[in-house]
Amino acid sequence: MANNNNKDKCNVPNLRFPEFSGEWEKCKVSELLDFYSTNSLCWEQLEYDTENISNLHYGLIHVGLPTMVNLVQDRLPNIKDGNKPKNYELCKEGDVAFADASEDTNEVAKAIEFYNLNGRDVICGLHTIHGRDNKDRTVVGFKGYAFSSTAFHNQIRRIAQGTKIYSISTKNFSECYIGIPSKVEQAKIASLLHLIDERIVTQNKIIEDLKKLKSAISKQVFAQEPNGWCRLDTLFSKGKAGGTPTSTNKEYYNGEIPFLSINDITKQGKYVRYTENHLSQSGLENSSAWVVPKYSLIMSMYASVGLVTINEIPTTTSQAMFAMQLKDKGLLDYLYYYLSYFKYRYIHKYLETGTQSNINADIIRGIMIPIYGHSRNMEIASTLQGIDVKIDNELSVLKLFNKQKNYLLSQMFI
Repeated sequence: MANNNNKDKCNVPNLRFPEFSGEWEKCKVSELLDFYSTNSLCWEQLEYDTENISNLHYGLIHVGLPTMVNLVQDRLPNIKDGNKPKNYELCKEGDVAFADASEDTNEVAKAIEFYNLNGRDVICGLHTIHGRDNKDRTVVGFKGYAFSSTAFHNQIRRIAQGTKIYSISTKNFSECYIGIPSKVEQAKIASLLHLIDERIVTQNKIIEDLKKLKSAISKQVFAQEPNGWCRLDTLFSKGKAGGTPTSTNKEYYNGEIPFLSINDITKQGKYVRYTENHLSQSGLENSSAWVVPKYSLIMSMYASVGLVTINEIPTTTSQAMFAMQLKDKGLLDYLYYYLSYFKYRYIHKYLETGTQSNINADIIRGIMIPIYGHSRNMEIASTLQGIDVKIDNELSVLKLFNKQKNYLLSQMFI
């Protein structure tokens, strides 16, 4: 890779392969692509694993499909019998599809490219824009990345229309352009980014397999007959729900006291080291919130019922969480792993139905904990902790690959 130090050449990316020189051609998207009509089939009219025509739903562009769609390994739903549109255009390899709407400006015009159709008949559906380079100015594999680049999405953010839902149409593409180098350079750029994408897929598989291993080991060890059982409330010296100060009083918030949310736990996992929200001393004193000492167990009673974490900082919580100070800190990891197993294996039996399913403090206090003996308890915790460390390491690697890809998307296109 080489940086662009030739300041008199403007239509070149900041970063490119050193064997290439000369300016790129800037081309309006509306001049590069021809657009085809799409259908409005909803999920209820689609199903998986039949031989009918496949249909691209916009939701799969947002979540579920990679930039380069390869139907050897990627899945698309099929149109149910009796719902096939009268008029449609079959996709070809190299065609692109954009999501035409999103609540997030970063997701408007999110694109995929059909890299390998594997002989399947595919059409584009609800809230998608189907485009094709009929002039053969690009190679298969380049456009999907060009339309995922920072340079392109900066343009989309400026023209996307809406308040809560942002949208674009084919008319907007007359206001956007992408840069087009020689086909040889296109192919090399596409190959590099495709290799990174494949490595990201592999990394996700590694992480998923480790999670399955952890789940299988948890199921195996906790299914064994214990030496005995004890109620959870016999293992903590203090257990109590939190509280939320009046939300309309701004003086109660934005202070120095951490205020834990479900979102914090979801983002950080086993250990919580920071919180997005904070209370003031006044907020603490005028609510039932209390400062939970660090290295306590905290379990969610409402949203994400049964979710467990360990706080590495003193924190307060809302009434939706139950915090426990353990008598024996040596049991902290063991109880974390058992309660995490309990959430997925048994929590559904205790849910109270209402506007939202939940559990209460009495249910948590009465959870029966299997006791295998001190050394065995520690061995179980150590084994599962070792897998967690491995998962965290692999997640860090995944983060680096995604960071690398995003950097290249920001530097290798105009």
